[in-house]
Amino acid sequence: MRPPINTLIEQSELRHIAIEGVIGAGKTSLAKMLSEKLSAKIVYEKFEENPFLPKFYEDQERFAFQTQIFFLLNRYKQQQELFQADLFHRFLITDYIFEKDKIFAYLNLEDDELKLYESVLSTIEHSVPIPDLVVYLQCNVSRLMTNIRQRGREIERNMSEQYIRDLNEAYNYFFFRYKTAPLLIVNASQIDFVHNNEEFDDLLHEIFRPNKAPVEYYNPASSKH
Repeated sequence: MRPPINTLIEQSELRHIAIEGVIGAGKTSLAKMLSEKLSAKIVYEKFEENPFLPKFYEDQERFAFQTQIFFLLNRYKQQQELFQADLFHRFLITDYIFEKDKIFAYLNLEDDELKLYESVLSTIEHSVPIPDLVVYLQCNVSRLMTNIRQRGREIERNMSEQYIRDLNEAYNYFFFRYKTAPLLIVNASQIDFVHNNEEFDDLLHEIFRPNKAPVEYYNPASSKH
């Protein structure tokens, strides 16, 4: 019999938990639910502040570099603020990791743009805080596209399935080689932790389960059989 989740939370040494996943995977929803459960400070990726993003989705080749540099510097500024002491929250939840910026850069930038991007990145990445745990929500393309259509964001209206497919492959490649922080890879294609309390509770137990390996795989669908 597994211990109550509140006991695991109370005994946990985790402080900074970062949630990651492709567009539509549910990372922001999970981050919000975790912050409410833990009374945690939450830091969202402020994608809506990027003035180039709508133009990028309409013309990726033309606006990729401007979009990427804005994200890089904005994310860096936000990450620096995480260093500030917070006396009111035991936990910190973020819905992205700084390193994921490179996924989009390598996918979208031309060679000469990438060289300039990497020169900027190399001067700042060493001073970015490392999470205690990264939770990667892995989804298939069909589920991602369904989630994107259902939430109906205007900025994502013209997003192609091929772009999501390429992005999904890039994320998988990145996280299957990720070693910076402890990593929990969750097969999120068949679960609905937003609307199913039991599935959210199961995921919570997995996140706060002690003595995890540096890389863990959680397949909720198979665990129920």
